[in-house]
Amino acid sequence: MSSVSVPFYQKHHKHYDRDYRSSQLHSTMQDYRLQEKRNITTHSHGSEHVSGFTHTKDEKRKHSEGYIGAESHFVQKNTTEEHNVERIASHSSRKVAIRESAERISLNKKIHETHEFHKRLKEDSMLRLPEFIIKPRSHTVWEKQNVKLHCTVSGWPEPRVTWYKNNVPINIYTDPGKYIIESKYGLHSLEINNCNFDDTAQYRASAMNVKGELSAFASIVVKRFKAELDDFSFHLGRFALPSYDFFPGDSHVKFDVHIVEKFSVSFGKEGETMSLGCTVIVHPNLKRFQPEIQWWRDGVQLHPSKWAQMHFSGECATLTLTHLNKEDEGLYTMRVLTKSGYELHSAYVFVRDSEAEVAGAPTAPLDVFCLDANKDYVIVSWKQPAVDGGSPILGYFVDRCEVGTSHWVQCNDTPVKFARLPVTGLVEGRSYIFRVRAVNNVGISRPSRVSDPVAALDPSDRDRLKGVPLAPWTGQIIVTEEEPAEGIVPGQPTELTVTEATKNYVVLSWKPPGQRGHEGIMYYVEKCVAGTEDWQRVNPEIPVKSPRFALFDLAEGKSYRFRVRSTNSAGIGEPSEATEFTEVTDKLDVPKAPGHVVPSRNTDTSMVVSWEESKDTKELVGYYIEGSISGSGKWDPCNNKPVKGKRFICQGLPTGESYKFRVRAVNAAGLSAFSQESEALEVMAALGGGVPAGVFPEQSGNIDGLTESRARWDGKHEASQPARDTLLSCDAVLNRHQLPTGYGSLPHTAPDTSKEVNAKWTSKPNQRSSKVQDMHEEGIHEMGPKIQDKHEKGLKVPDMHKIGSKVPDENEKGPKVQDVHMENLAAPTPPCSITVLESVHDSMVLGWKQPRFHGGSDITGYFVDYREIINNKPGKWNEAHIKAISERAYRINDLKENMIYQFQVRAANMAGVGLPSSPSDKFKCEEWTIAVPGPPHDLMHTEVRKNSVVLTWKAPVYTGRNEVTGYYADIRETDANEEQWSSINEKATSKRFIKVQGLKEGVSYVFRVRAVNMAGVGKPSDLTEPITAETSPGTKEMVVDVDDDGVISLIFECTDMAGGSKFIWSKNYEELIDSSRVTVETKGGKTRLIFNDPGKDDLGVYSCAVTDTDGVSSSYAIDEAELLRLLELSHEHKFPVVPLKSELAVELLDKGQVRFWLEAEHLSPNAQCKFVFNDKEIKNDDKYKIKVDHKTGLVEMIMEKLEDIDEGTFTVQLQDGKASNQSTLVLIGDVFKNLQKEAEFQRGEWLRKQGPHFVEYLEWEVTSECNVLLKCKVANIKKETSIIWYKDDREIMFDEKHDFKDGVCTLLVQQFSKKDAGVYEIVLKDDRGRDSSVLRLLEKAFSDLITEVCRMAALTATEVKVQSTEHGIRLYSFVSYYLEDLKIIWHHNDTKLASTDRVKSGVTGEQIWLQINEPTQKDQGKYTLELFDGKEGHKKSVELSGTVFDEAFAEFQRLKQAAIAEKNRARVTGGLPDVVTIQERKSLNLTCNVWGDPVPAVSWLKNEKELIGDDHLILKFESGKFASFTVTDVRTTDSGKYSILVKNKYGTETGDFTVSVFLPEEEEQVEKEKATKKK
Repeated sequence: MSSVSVPFYQKHHKHYDRDYRSSQLHSTMQDYRLQEKRNITTHSHGSEHVSGFTHTKDEKRKHSEGYIGAESHFVQKNTTEEHNVERIASHSSRKVAIRESAERISLNKKIHETHEFHKRLKEDSMLRLPEFIIKPRSHTVWEKQNVKLHCTVSGWPEPRVTWYKNNVPINIYTDPGKYIIESKYGLHSLEINNCNFDDTAQYRASAMNVKGELSAFASIVVKRFKAELDDFSFHLGRFALPSYDFFPGDSHVKFDVHIVEKFSVSFGKEGETMSLGCTVIVHPNLKRFQPEIQWWRDGVQLHPSKWAQMHFSGECATLTLTHLNKEDEGLYTMRVLTKSGYELHSAYVFVRDSEAEVAGAPTAPLDVFCLDANKDYVIVSWKQPAVDGGSPILGYFVDRCEVGTSHWVQCNDTPVKFARLPVTGLVEGRSYIFRVRAVNNVGISRPSRVSDPVAALDPSDRDRLKGVPLAPWTGQIIVTEEEPAEGIVPGQPTELTVTEATKNYVVLSWKPPGQRGHEGIMYYVEKCVAGTEDWQRVNPEIPVKSPRFALFDLAEGKSYRFRVRSTNSAGIGEPSEATEFTEVTDKLDVPKAPGHVVPSRNTDTSMVVSWEESKDTKELVGYYIEGSISGSGKWDPCNNKPVKGKRFICQGLPTGESYKFRVRAVNAAGLSAFSQESEALEVMAALGGGVPAGVFPEQSGNIDGLTESRARWDGKHEASQPARDTLLSCDAVLNRHQLPTGYGSLPHTAPDTSKEVNAKWTSKPNQRSSKVQDMHEEGIHEMGPKIQDKHEKGLKVPDMHKIGSKVPDENEKGPKVQDVHMENLAAPTPPCSITVLESVHDSMVLGWKQPRFHGGSDITGYFVDYREIINNKPGKWNEAHIKAISERAYRINDLKENMIYQFQVRAANMAGVGLPSSPSDKFKCEEWTIAVPGPPHDLMHTEVRKNSVVLTWKAPVYTGRNEVTGYYADIRETDANEEQWSSINEKATSKRFIKVQGLKEGVSYVFRVRAVNMAGVGKPSDLTEPITAETSPGTKEMVVDVDDDGVISLIFECTDMAGGSKFIWSKNYEELIDSSRVTVETKGGKTRLIFNDPGKDDLGVYSCAVTDTDGVSSSYAIDEAELLRLLELSHEHKFPVVPLKSELAVELLDKGQVRFWLEAEHLSPNAQCKFVFNDKEIKNDDKYKIKVDHKTGLVEMIMEKLEDIDEGTFTVQLQDGKASNQSTLVLIGDVFKNLQKEAEFQRGEWLRKQGPHFVEYLEWEVTSECNVLLKCKVANIKKETSIIWYKDDREIMFDEKHDFKDGVCTLLVQQFSKKDAGVYEIVLKDDRGRDSSVLRLLEKAFSDLITEVCRMAALTATEVKVQSTEHGIRLYSFVSYYLEDLKIIWHHNDTKLASTDRVKSGVTGEQIWLQINEPTQKDQGKYTLELFDGKEGHKKSVELSGTVFDEAFAEFQRLKQAAIAEKNRARVTGGLPDVVTIQERKSLNLTCNVWGDPVPAVSWLKNEKELIGDDHLILKFESGKFASFTVTDVRTTDSGKYSILVKNKYGTETGDFTVSVFLPEEEEQVEKEKATKKK
C-alpha cells in the first residue's frame, strides 16, 4: 500500500478521508447512498446489484487506497464496474431501466470525478511545505519616507502569502494608497507609503498551502527628526506583541473576544494570596481553536512559577499570586490572543507591607537582583523600601544561601548604604540565592524576597568550559574544564577600567591577555596611593580567577591607581597599564527632591498626582509617593514599588477627604528629600469621568496688569504661528511680510507738552508677554521700609493683589463696601503719566500711574476717555467703557486707523470718581512692527532708604518679534542731563523688580527700565518721580520670629498709621498666589505673617506696605540658607532636646567588663535617665550598675559580663523638664559577636596578667651589625620565674641564665640566613602560671625579615672606591655582612650594566666589586652601586672621569707593563737540584727548563765565573727551552758552586746548585764515621 500525504491539520482528527477536497462530490455521494437504500428497500427482487461505490467510510477508505496502487488497476476496475452496471440494467424492467439509465449517466460523471480525485491523491507525494528562501528584513526609516518589505517563498502548491501588522491582517482597502501588496513569480512585497509613528510595529508574512503554514517576521521603526519625543514612540518589548502560533483553519474566520467580569484595582498584603480573574467569551466558540491567555506586569510577560500560577478553563482566566511581595505590585494586564487579533484588560495591584517584627523597624527591600556574576563574586543590587519605620535607614545587610541548603550567611559585617554590594567568597560552579535586610536604630527589617539563583561562573570562561547534564536542574551548574596544555607566561591584561567606585569598595574589570596559551590563568591586583610609586599587591596569597575584582578596605577620600598581572604555572606576566587615579568616594549622589507636586481629581476613590522630575539625577530608579489627610500629620505610602515617569494614580482614597501629597526620588545612592507638599484637594470624581492616562490639566494665567476688553481673537493668525494670548484680545490683522524699517521715538508722555509722537514699528506683535518672574538674585538681602520723596506725600505702593484686604471684582454689581468711615474719605487725585503700551491698526493699549492720593480708601477702578484730533483740533471726549476697570492698563478697541487720539483717565474710590488727568500726548493709531519690545509700564518704587531703593514694574504689552528675555534698569541724578544715564545691572535680569544699592544719602535720583529681546533693547519706560535717598525717621525693619512652639513668622510694626491704613503683604512684590501657605494676623500697628508649613515653596522676598502713609514699607528675604536656619531653629523650639556631647557608646574595661556611656552637655538635678534593652527597662542589679553624674552630665552603665542574651538594642532615654533626648546603640550580628569576643579576650588578658606575662610579645629587630635580635618585654617576674627559648619545638640551650634586666628578654642570631627560618617560641613559667609568645619566621614574615637584614647590610656599605690592576680598573665597596638576597646592580651613567667578558661584577667576602678590563675613554662617567633589599634600592656612586680616571688609567698601564714584564722575563722554571753529590770519574748530566720572551740568552757560571763549553764540559741550549749541563769525566776539581744565568730584555734570573765530587775511599770513611756516631 503506498503512503498517502495528508495535510498536517487533517491528521489532528480522529477520522479523516479525502472528501474534503470536493464538498460537491461528498454531498452527491451521500444523496446516492440514500437513494440506493430506498431502491433496495422498494425492489427486493433478489437480483444482484453491483455498485461502483462503497457505502461506509471505512469501505470507502479501503476503496480509495485501492485506487492509489496503480492507474492501470484503477482503469480496469472502472471498466468492470461499467460492465456490471450494464448487465444489471439488461435484466431490469422498463421502469427500472429508465431509472437506472439516469443513474448510470450520473454515475459515470461521479466515476470520472472520483478518478480525478484519486489522481490528485497521487500527486500529494509531490506537495511541499512553504519555505522562505529570502526572509523580510527589519528597517529603521524617517518619518514621511516609504519602506518596502520583500520575501521569496517556495512550496507546492504555490503558497498564498498574507501580510499582518501586529498580528492583524493588513487590508489595503481600509486606507487606499497606504499599502501596496504585490506577488509575482514567488516574489512577494509589502510597500508602506508616507510612514508615520503608527507604522512602528512588527510585520509578519504568512505563507500557507495545503501542507501547512510558515511565517517570517520583520520590524519597522519610524524615527522623527531632531530626536523629537512622542508618547507613542516604538520601544522594543513595550508595544510589539510577542509572536505566537496562529490557529489553523479558514483564514476568513474572525473571532470576537469579549472580556467580562473583569478584575479591578486590588489591594493585598505581603504574605497573602491574591487571585485575579476575568471571564473570556470568544465567538465563534471552537473547541479546537482556543485563545492564548497571556499575563503581563508592567510590560513584562509573566510565566508560571512558584510565585505566579495561571489557569484557563475555556472561559475563566485566573492568575494566582501565591505569596505576595512588594515585587508583585504593578500594572497587571491580561491579553487574549486569537488569529484575529487580541483584546486586553489592565488594572493596578497594590501590595502593603507586612508588620515589622520589631515595631519601628524598616520594611523589607525589594527587587533583589544579581549583576555581573563571576567565579569570585557577584554584585547584588536592590531597591530601597518606601517606609523606614520612622527612623532613617542606617544601611542594609546582604545574606547568601547556597542552592540546595537552608543555611543563610551574612555577607557584610557593617550595614552598607549603597544599594549595591559585591559579594565575595563564592565557590566556583555553585549557585546561590540572595536576600537583603534593612536596619535602622530600632531594629532590622524582614528579609526581602530571595533573588533568582545565580551561578558563580565567569562569563569569559564559558567557551572553555563544557556543561555536563548529569542530573535534573538542582540550582547548581556542574562543569568540567578542558585538559590544560603546557602554557607560556601570560601577557598583559587589557582594557583595565574602574567600573564602579564608592566609599566602601571599588570594582575593577579587564579583559584577559591574548597571550595565555591553553592553560587557565589567574590574576594579581596591585594598588598605588596617589603621590607615590609604591605598588602593593592586594591579593598576594590567593590570585583571582575572573577578570573582575572588588577591592574593600580602601581609605576613604584617598586616590588610587590600579594595575593587574596575569599568572599561571609558567610565571607571572608583566603588569597591565595602570588606571587613572580614582578617588574612593561615592560617585553617585542622592537625587534631588522632585518639585511642583500637583494633584487632580480622577474618581471618587483615586487622584492623579503629577510632579516635576528631579534635576540632574543619575541612575534614577523611580519615585515614591505619599499621601496624607489634611491636618492629620500622618503620611502613608501610595506605592511600595518605585514608579517611573512623572504621573501616578493613587487609589483607595476615602471619598470626601482632603488629601495632600509629596514625592521623593530614589536611586542606588539613597532616597531624596521629600518634595514640597501639594495643596490639599478633596477626593471626588472629576467631571467627565476622570483624567485620561497621559493627559495633564493645562495651566494658564492672565498677564498681570492688563484688563481685557473682550476675550476673542478672530482667527486671523497664520496656521503655523502660535496663538496669541487671548487675554490681549484684538481684531487687528497682522502684517507678517513687511520688512523692518527701523523705528523713531516710541510713544510716550512727555511732561508739560502735548506734542504728537509718531512711531512705525516693524516687527510682529504676536508673541505672548512675559510671565511673572522671580526676584533678581542681586540685592535681596537688604530690607527696609519705603520712604517717598518729599513731593510725593501720600503716594502708595503699587496696587497689588493683597492678603488682608478685599480686591474689587469688576464683575460684581453695586457699591464696594469697606470698613472705613465715609466722613474721612475723599475722591482720589488724578492719575498721571499716560502712555501707549501697544498699538495696532484699530486698537491701542494704554498704561498710567496711580494717583498720588487715594483719598483714604482703596482705588476701586478707573475710567478712560478718548477724543480724536483732526487738523490739530481736539474733538469731543468719549467714554471708552462704562464699567470701571481694576488695572492700570487697558485696551481700547474699534479705533480708526491712522487717526490721532488723546486720552484722559479718572480714578474712583468709595468717595466717588476723582478729577480726570491732564490730556495725554497725541498718539497715532497705527500698526507697530518694530522688532524690539515696547516700554515696560507701571514703574514704581518702594522701600526707600539712605543707600537703596526697590524698583518694580510690569512687562511691556508689546513684546516685539520675540519674547522679552530680560530688563535693564537705568539711573541718573535728577539734575543731571540725559547723557548721564548709567545702567544699574550689567546683565539683563529676568525679574520685574530690582534693588538698587550704593545710593548717596540725600541725593535725588530718577530711574527708568528697558526691556530686551533677541532683536535688541527696546524703548525705556516713563521715568519715576524724583526719589531722594534718605531713611525716614522712625523707620522700622521687618523681623523674623520663631516662638516657643516653633512657629516661624515675619513681624512688621508701624507707628504712623492713619485711620484707614492697612498692612499689605506681598511675595516677591507680587500677589501671594498660595494664600494657604501663610496666615496674616494684624492687631493695631503690628502685623504678623505666619508660615503654616515652611518649605521651599516659601522662598522669596516678603514685603509689607502700609497704605495711606508716607511710603512705610519693609521686606525680608528668605533664601535656602535662611530657610534652613529657621527650620532648624523651629525644630529646636518645638522639640527641645537635651544636648549631647557624645552619643551612646560602648567600651571594654580591663577585666572584660562592658561599659555603656554617653555625656550630655548639662543635666539639671531633676533630670531622669532610663536604660532600655529591647524595649525593656534595665534596673540596677548585680548584672547592671547604672550611674548618673548630674554635674558632668555623664551617664554610664557597667555590665560584668556580656552574654548571648545581651544581643539587641540598647537605648538611653533622657528627660530634663520639657527637653528630652535618646541615643541608641545596636549590638546585633557580627558587631555583637566581635564585641563579645573582645570582652572575653580582655577578661582572659586580665587573668593572664596575674602571673608572669608578656607586656610586649616576641618581635625581631635587625641591629646595625646586621644581626637579628629577637626580643620581648615581660612583667610580673620573680626569681623563680624561668624562661625557655625554642626553635621549631627544640629547646635552645644557653650556658648563662637569662637576666630580666629592664624586663626585656633577647636572643641574638648572628649572620641571619635561610637556615635560621622557623618558629621561635619563648615560655615564661613559675608557680603562678605560664605564658608564651610565638614568632613565626616563615614565608612572608621571613621574607620581611630578610628584607630588613638586606636593608641594614646595604646601609653599612662604604663609599665606592677606585683601584687599578694589571687587568684594568676595579670599583669596590665593603659591607658588614653580605647575603645572597641582597641584590647588586651596577649603573654607568644611569644605565644598568650587564655582565660581559670585559665588564664583570661580583662579591668576594664582604667586598662588592666591579672589574673593568682594558678600560677606554668611553668607560668614563658616573658609576652607581645599587643595593636592592627587596623593597627599595640604596645607592653609592663614584665619578670615574677627569683626573680620577686619568690617574687610574695611568696606574693600570704601569701595572699592565709590569705584569707583561713579569710574565715575559727570562727565568729558570725548574729542573736543577740544590746540591749534587757525585763520585769521581762519573758523568754528571743536569737539565733545566728556561722561559722567556724573547728567548733568553743562557750562560753558565762556576764560582761567579763564566764557563765555556768543551769536551769535558758540554753546555747545550735547545729549542729555546731546555738548557743542559754535562760533565763527562767528573774530577774533584769540578766541585764548586755553579749557576745558570738566563737573560732577555725584561730581566735576568740565576739558578744556583752545588756540585760535590768525592773519592770512593772518602765515601767509605764517611760511612764509618757515621756508623761510629750512631753507636
